[in-house]
Amino acid sequence: MSTMVYPREEKLEKLSQEEIISNTKLVIQGLEALKNEHNSILHSLLETIKCLKKDEEANLVHEKSNLLRKSVEMIELGLGEAQVMMALSNHLNAVESEKQKLRAQVRRLCQENQWLRDELANTQQKLQKSEQSVAQLEEEKKHLEFMNQLKKYDEDVSPTQEEKDRETQKDSLDDLFPNDEEEHGQGMQQQHNSAAVAAAQQGGYEIPARLRTLHNLVIQYASQGRYEVAVPLCKQALEDLEKTSGHDHPDVATMLNILALVYRDQNKYKEAAHLLNDALSIREKTLGKDHPAVAATLNNLAVLYGKRGKYKEAEPLCKRALEIREKVLGKDHPDVAKQLNNLALLCQNQGKYEEVEYYYCRALEIYESRLGPDDPNVAKTKNNLASCFLKQGKYKEAEILYKEILTRAHEKEFGSVDAENKPIWMHAEEREEMSKGKHRDNTPYGEYGGWYKACKVNSPTVNTTLRNLGALYRRQGKLEAAETLEECAVRSRKQSNTGIDPIHQTRVVEILKDTEGDRRRSRDSLTSVKYESGSETGEEA
Repeated sequence: MSTMVYPREEKLEKLSQEEIISNTKLVIQGLEALKNEHNSILHSLLETIKCLKKDEEANLVHEKSNLLRKSVEMIELGLGEAQVMMALSNHLNAVESEKQKLRAQVRRLCQENQWLRDELANTQQKLQKSEQSVAQLEEEKKHLEFMNQLKKYDEDVSPTQEEKDRETQKDSLDDLFPNDEEEHGQGMQQQHNSAAVAAAQQGGYEIPARLRTLHNLVIQYASQGRYEVAVPLCKQALEDLEKTSGHDHPDVATMLNILALVYRDQNKYKEAAHLLNDALSIREKTLGKDHPAVAATLNNLAVLYGKRGKYKEAEPLCKRALEIREKVLGKDHPDVAKQLNNLALLCQNQGKYEEVEYYYCRALEIYESRLGPDDPNVAKTKNNLASCFLKQGKYKEAEILYKEILTRAHEKEFGSVDAENKPIWMHAEEREEMSKGKHRDNTPYGEYGGWYKACKVNSPTVNTTLRNLGALYRRQGKLEAAETLEECAVRSRKQSNTGIDPIHQTRVVEILKDTEGDRRRSRDSLTSVKYESGSETGEEA
């Protein structure tokens, strides 16, 4: 009789599914062979019983046959369990295959869903463009209908009346677009009124809206420090523009300007200078050398050289940008004043203080006459001019400018100054006088009317002015007045949650600490001057 060897339970625990199935099949084969063997033995015993005559031997054979029947039943039970295991394995395989099919179907549905989303987005864009086209066509239709109605009326007009209308129309066109000879013969007032027309005649190029939007997006990414997004965005747009419009196109020059600004923020000055020179060459070639866009690129290039400390190279670029803007926009345009500010800062870093004072005073005159005394640029320019005075040791002139800034800010919020309505610097000097008379006023600052709460000192210029005048007072020995202004600046900063300009503040304090003989050393501290920028797209933002 053959025997079956079953694997131990320890080994079964470590077997994989495929090994269990193969072992089960072997067990089934072994049980089938054992069953057949038992059946053959049982059959032979039954034949033997029939042949035996003695009762004792017959009983013995009957017992053996019963044992064999039980063994066969156990074998059949084992076979049944093995068949169940095989069926369960087949079922698990079927479930797993169905699971894989479902996963593949889910992936396919996700891909189809994404494709449908893309198609929906494209369809929505097309629908939006179609709606815009329909609206434009409707407007054109209304315009054509109106023109047809005018033609009906024109048919009834006499020829004499038509000639009069033509003469009137010619006169109006001559007024709108005067000849060059007439322009040169007229005065400054007419040149000022036709400055916009002259700019349109000389230029004619306007930066597209898509590039303005792209510029704002790039500036937003750059301000967040996400240069890894801003730079590829600029490069891709530049590549697309060069493919569609060619390299020598004004839009390409605008994109080069934007990318140069991003590189400059990353301190990649060589790459930025290369791009700006390329943009300058394109704009001069396509727009002319006296176009406002050329002035913008020149200004950007001058600012870049200024940040690298190349003030001599930057100055002629800035002067040329100033000449273009004066020629195109007029000598009293606010953009001319901004260019004067930049030029003054370049000259200040070279120690050309007479020119600095001239440029600042001229810019200040433009701002006050065109934008009014309350424009923020007026206070900024006065602050810059005061720093120039400090460099030269003209502390009295600087003090006057600082007081003018604070007085104007006070009058803007509280009205004219009188005995009951005094600006902060007057309160500071009163406290200084009281402290010298040994009657120091320990009254909280809030009883002075809460000037720091109501006045718009969240402006960095006004807040910096408080600090600068306080530093000037401290140099003059007016400690109580200095503490008053510094306390006001600190409280206003905490309330408005806006910080002052730390670079400018440190620069003024260093100037005040320097002596007359150390002016060369203080000149180096001015290399961190911030350059004011224009408002045109493509200029420094």
